[in-house]
Amino acid sequence: MNQSTIKIDVLLDPDKIPQQISWTASDSTADMAQQAKAMCIAFWDGADKTALRIDLWTKDMMMDEMADFYYQMLMTMADTFKRATHQHELSDDMKKFAKEFFDKFRAIQLKEQQ
Repeated sequence: MNQSTIKIDVLLDPDKIPQQISWTASDSTADMAQQAKAMCIAFWDGADKTALRIDLWTKDMMMDEMADFYYQMLMTMADTFKRATHQHELSDDMKKFAKEFFDKFRAIQLKEQQ
């Protein structure tokens, strides 16, 4: 068996707010650590039947970037759900919600700019 390692480093400011997030993966072709402004990691605890999550974002993550990040995560979660369950209709519903979510966000942004 092969083993792969993903390492995440979070630099915190004095108030323990993430200032920088970087990550490396043993199977990556990248020579250097990759930078990220946000991350969401979820683990499924099969014994307790609960999701364990780590959600972090840096101070310089802009609101529009966060909306785009969530839109992309929702879309890829829908794809993953479809691959795992073959529930095409539910996956399509998730994608529809993601699109509506992002459209509402953009509408709110436009309204606030006026």
